[in-house]
Amino acid sequence: MSFIIGIVVALGCMIGGYVAAGGHLGVIWQPYELIIICGMALGTFIVANPLSTIKDTGKAIGQAIMGKTPKNRDYLDLLGILYTLMKELRGNARNEVEGHIDNPKESAFFQKYPKVLADTDMTAFICDYCRLIMIGNARSHEIESLMDEEINTIMRDKLKPYQALQNTADGLPALGIVAAVLGIVHAMGSLDQPPEVLGELIGAALVGTFAGIFLSYGLVGPLATMVKVTRDKRARLYVIIKQSLLAFMNGAVPLIALEHGRKTISAYSRPSIDEVENETMGGGAAEPAKKAA
Repeated sequence: MSFIIGIVVALGCMIGGYVAAGGHLGVIWQPYELIIICGMALGTFIVANPLSTIKDTGKAIGQAIMGKTPKNRDYLDLLGILYTLMKELRGNARNEVEGHIDNPKESAFFQKYPKVLADTDMTAFICDYCRLIMIGNARSHEIESLMDEEINTIMRDKLKPYQALQNTADGLPALGIVAAVLGIVHAMGSLDQPPEVLGELIGAALVGTFAGIFLSYGLVGPLATMVKVTRDKRARLYVIIKQSLLAFMNGAVPLIALEHGRKTISAYSRPSIDEVENETMGGGAAEPAKKAA
């Protein structure tokens, strides 16, 4: 919603100011200039990025526009599954927990938190490190180093759409100049035309420069920033997992280990201690499931 509001405000102020100054809208509507700029931008975007990044960019744009950042419920679900797993690891034999870790899709623990289970990458991250904890001979500082490396790798992959969009935004002003130069070339070929026709051709050419700059700083650049913010927030879930499991490895009881993870959540969206206790000790995730049924 914020993306749509921002674009409406930007376009409204730009067009409104132009019209108020006496400009004519028909002059700035140059679809062929837009075809040149957007076509070249799309082509260079495809050339510069592998297919996997192109597909992920579409997904990332959708997440950014729809505002799909972790909400209070997402944090509680994650803390809930971590508490359940740590409690089982602490109180039960290895063979009783192993089945939940090896096959999370069939696990009653994970099925209780469908949003966590739906994120296959995050589920794999949780299970991999719970498996290392079960083995029992891993040192916490070694696990921390491994987690940091994997989170850095995840972040590099998740931010590839941001980098691709930002590179496109950086190139759009130059592509606008290319469109403007082509327009000037076209105008120079019409020097035998009356001044009215020549002036219209030159004006159309200059629209290319305007369009390239506007698309860069008014659309694609802000969209890239939104993608980065959204992906950064989603990646924070891995830090919650890391801090909680490390605290558990260092001897903290499950509820205290969760507090290590909860404190890494931004204060603006961090669930309260009471909410976490209700979720973990009171089986809070079962209630929404019953209501949904």
